[in-house]
Amino acid sequence: MFTGLIEQVGRIAAWDRSGDARRLTIEHAVWESGGASVRPGDSVAVNGACLTAERVEATRFTCSVLDETVSRTSLADGAIGERVNLERAMAADARFGGHMVQGHIDALGTALSIRRSGVDRIVRIECPPQLMAGVVEKGSVALDGISLTIATLGPDWLEVHLIPFTWAHTAWCDLSQGSRVNIETDIIGKYVQRYMEQQGTAHLSSDALRRAGRWMD
Repeated sequence: MFTGLIEQVGRIAAWDRSGDARRLTIEHAVWESGGASVRPGDSVAVNGACLTAERVEATRFTCSVLDETVSRTSLADGAIGERVNLERAMAADARFGGHMVQGHIDALGTALSIRRSGVDRIVRIECPPQLMAGVVEKGSVALDGISLTIATLGPDWLEVHLIPFTWAHTAWCDLSQGSRVNIETDIIGKYVQRYMEQQGTAHLSSDALRRAGRWMD
């Protein structure tokens, strides 16, 4: 489990996509807090995707990457030297600063626009239709692993606002129009949506409630 609070920005040092095995190596600075650095077997969110560190050195780690992860995330586009957001899995006794993030990417979005509002940035992300039912205005979303609040919703997009600190201390300072973005919607919303679908109530309306005798004008 992660929180969506990026600990540091690393870089892709190697990306071996030959043959059946795919291995991604990330270089990073020494971890500033939290005791020891990454150990073999630890989970690390790389641009929001949960990966398992297999080979570990002082300032780099290597992970095997599943075909499923390659197909669902922007890691497939990763170039040597590209900056990526990093967060180690949350300890059970740690402060919970963002929201519950699993590191399981739901789908890819696209950065439609990036504009300034004073010192802040407003980023609009195009979302696949199947995700729109699972996002709500003022709810939480993880974009490239960053815990953000949805400020505005459109028919097929959402907007988030970033303060200067978040922009400067994440890999999003390299974000540009057209960039692909890893999206993970809120886990609580997923369970609620799934439950309602199973109950046949995913698309309740006032007319449906009147027919069921559960709507009072």
